[in-house]
Amino acid sequence: MRLSTLLVPLALLLLGGLAAPASTQAAKPAGPAFTDPAKADDDFAFQGEYAGEATIDGQALRLGVQVVALGDGKFDLVAYPGGLPGAGWTPPEKMRGTGTRQGTGKDVVVVLEGVDWTGQKRRGEIRDGAVVAVAEDGTVVAKFPKVDRASPTLGAKPPAGAVVICDGAGPADEAATLAGARLTDDGLLMEGVTTKGEFGDAHWHVEFRLPYQPLDRGQGRGNSGAYFNGSYEVQMLDSFGLEGKDNECGGIYKAAPPKVNMCLPPLAWQTYDVDVTAPRFEGGKKVKNARITVRHNGIVIHDDVEVATLTPGGTLKKERPTGPLHLQNHGNPVRYRNIWVVPKP
Repeated sequence: MRLSTLLVPLALLLLGGLAAPASTQAAKPAGPAFTDPAKADDDFAFQGEYAGEATIDGQALRLGVQVVALGDGKFDLVAYPGGLPGAGWTPPEKMRGTGTRQGTGKDVVVVLEGVDWTGQKRRGEIRDGAVVAVAEDGTVVAKFPKVDRASPTLGAKPPAGAVVICDGAGPADEAATLAGARLTDDGLLMEGVTTKGEFGDAHWHVEFRLPYQPLDRGQGRGNSGAYFNGSYEVQMLDSFGLEGKDNECGGIYKAAPPKVNMCLPPLAWQTYDVDVTAPRFEGGKKVKNARITVRHNGIVIHDDVEVATLTPGGTLKKERPTGPLHLQNHGNPVRYRNIWVVPKP
């Protein structure tokens, strides 16, 4: 029997119906945008990733669950047979559902309700830092603790030969490396900046943090983008729990969707490690397209992808052998730190 078939009863036990998630629906910004977890709303503590094992038909099977806050005590949930994206899940099989925050004080839980394929009602909850499946008598029959994943390249030190673009409170002078640099009081780089230097073939390391905007949807939720060579955008967006399209986090905008949606929950630090091969020109005519490899939080989401033309919104109007890094200002408070580049000969 297939793993996903074995997990159907468990996923329906945990999740609501299979309607399209509300977080994929575009809408005008409804605010607010939180940049500090300590100031976030009551739903923030429940949002995030959960993973663990349960016994189905005598077999220990792993399940990953992503819980997405939608504001006002409402949530979307996605269950992944085998584990979380990048940690055991094999696309495309997954199951969706909904949740509602209930109770007060220490008794607050998120109630998950659904009906399995036999028509039997099932119930689950998020409580005490875990997603739990409960029987009719309230007995816990499966438990999936909350996990906080971090990129293996988070905090990576610039190697020999690297050009440090931004290091927060470190020795680098962001005003010397970036046009339009603005820093928060704690030394984080704000959106809407462009490097003063230009680069061609290179390896880039960029760390970014998306804001928490539970009431916003689609492109209005934590939107920015990293334009490499001033031309090719790797999208930044709060796409946690979404499908993983070319206009979502990790997508090469208008060119290629990520192989897997590796977006972590908002306010978690994330990484892009990007290898850029610039386009080649002879006699002023392009003879080879640019190519890009992207690792998002340590997972390859684009492997030497050919990019035939520049993507909209960059600093350049036509492709060139070199160009700057541009971090887009799309009206959302995205933050950056630890940015460096190693030019390739």
